[in-house]
Amino acid sequence: FAGGSVRGVVASLLGKDYTGVDLSSRQIEANEQQGRDLCKDKQPHWINGNSVNIKELAGGEYDFIFSCPPYADLEVYSDAKEDISNMPYKQFIEVYNQIIKKSCDQLKEDRFAVFVVGDVRDKKGFYQNFVSDTIMAFWNCGVILYNEMILVNAVGSLAIRAGKQFSAGRKVGKQHQNVLVFYKGNPKNIKANYPELDLSYISEMNEEIN
Repeated sequence: FAGGSVRGVVASLLGKDYTGVDLSSRQIEANEQQGRDLCKDKQPHWINGNSVNIKELAGGEYDFIFSCPPYADLEVYSDAKEDISNMPYKQFIEVYNQIIKKSCDQLKEDRFAVFVVGDVRDKKGFYQNFVSDTIMAFWNCGVILYNEMILVNAVGSLAIRAGKQFSAGRKVGKQHQNVLVFYKGNPKNIKANYPELDLSYISEMNEEIN
């Protein structure tokens, strides 16, 4: 689920190797053009293909997994039969679990994986529990939820829509996504594998604001 170019471009500008797989050839072409425009020294690597075959497409060992998968059928990306965004939810989750398992198999020990997800409603209006299904998909691979952060979206038209939605069907508007951080291995090894961060800039920013 590589999606747009941002993750690959940022990784390359930070001097990191990046491999992204996406089903959309049009998206991959756009990403590669943006990579050529923005990344002069180190190019991201994008592969056009079905992530169910990620081992064959991008086999190897990786230090980090970072993705924002389709939110079930909230946005249908194509009519391709292998595109999970147009599958019924039960089938979607089955294939989604396969992709996560095959990806986690290639994640090195004592490494992190991050998925940005948000819950979605079914046709009747009930939440499908997509966030919890994602957590369990990783748990079944032995890659356990370690941190969770909330990404607050721009308000946009929600304030206008929320009143009508609540009045008509008692639906509360949704304004956030869940940033799920998973860890493969023993958390006691984190300190040895990851450098201490210099967070002094936070205090400096607070002083400037005050």
